[in-house]
Amino acid sequence: MKHYDYIIVGSGLFAGVFAHEAWKRGKACLVLEKREHAGGNIYCEDMEGIHVHKYGAHIFHTSNKEVWDYVNDLAEFNRYTNSPVANFHGEMYNMPFNMNTFNKMWGVRTPAEAKAKIESQRQELGGKTPKNLEEQAISLVGRDIYEKLVKGYTEKQWGRDCKDLPAFIIKRLPVRYTYDNNYFNDKYQGIPIGGYNVIIEKLFEHCDLELSVDFLENKEKYRAMGDKILYTGRIDAWYDECFGALEYRSLRFETEVLDEDNHQGVAVVNYTDRETPFTRIIEHKHFEYGTGPKTVITREYPAEWSAGMEPYYPVNDAKNQELYKQYAQLAAKEKNVLFGGRLAEYKYYDMDKVIESALSMAKEELG
Repeated sequence: MKHYDYIIVGSGLFAGVFAHEAWKRGKACLVLEKREHAGGNIYCEDMEGIHVHKYGAHIFHTSNKEVWDYVNDLAEFNRYTNSPVANFHGEMYNMPFNMNTFNKMWGVRTPAEAKAKIESQRQELGGKTPKNLEEQAISLVGRDIYEKLVKGYTEKQWGRDCKDLPAFIIKRLPVRYTYDNNYFNDKYQGIPIGGYNVIIEKLFEHCDLELSVDFLENKEKYRAMGDKILYTGRIDAWYDECFGALEYRSLRFETEVLDEDNHQGVAVVNYTDRETPFTRIIEHKHFEYGTGPKTVITREYPAEWSAGMEPYYPVNDAKNQELYKQYAQLAAKEKNVLFGGRLAEYKYYDMDKVIESALSMAKEELG
């Protein structure tokens, strides 16, 4: 039986970066993946010549030049700029909230007029500290924007009334007093030409890879095959949920090939009313400026997570954070086991932050 320096559980971006760095330092890795493919949630599926983001839209953005250079060594990136549109009962608004949004909402033309309008609507709170998400949103953007562009989308996403959600979930909302529809403030942004699978293949090309394997069902077998484990799965699952299960929000995707060349004119349209059951429609060809007679769209439906479903978003309320701390204390005492990534750290990560974290672990662990 072949012996490895590292058994890596999961094949997402964190696992891939660590594996790539381990290979550079002469280490042998075995990667174990429950799904039928590598790549975690950045995996793309080819449909009608279009790279479909199978697990939701992934738009790479960062202000960290080291990270930007790192991913560009793995793949060439295009100049894609994220400029989503919000649909509220057929009214179309630019995102993030900017002068185009404010002009459509109120007819204002200058930043001073927009600021005055938002400020006047904030006054309903009377200067009190926001106690819930609804009050926090109104304190940031006023009543009108909250009602049309925040409330319904957020309640669908979390499956709860905004008055029942904690204020800290939206510590800030992007508000710009310029006519600029670029969603991100980061200096660098784009999509890998050829899709994210180009990056996945580079990261794991020097590893042994086993697909459709549940490490937790064969833990002792695989632990015996390596000196150390890097675990990127659910931390509570590692410990058989001994303190209880951490909570997540999940997603359901409904993908459809349409016999038309351009369905919505933009990659992402958010549906911000409460009545529409999905949160957004993604039209994948726009990520890479695709042409051709057909298009592929995906409707994204939020869902309450339960065992057997994919965990996407940690429910970062006080109860779950306390529960996570108990698991983290156990993990800190483990010998020859590393925990990293979104699920193992019970933390929502943008892709650039995943890479930063994996590189940091690799530097500390591998030198």
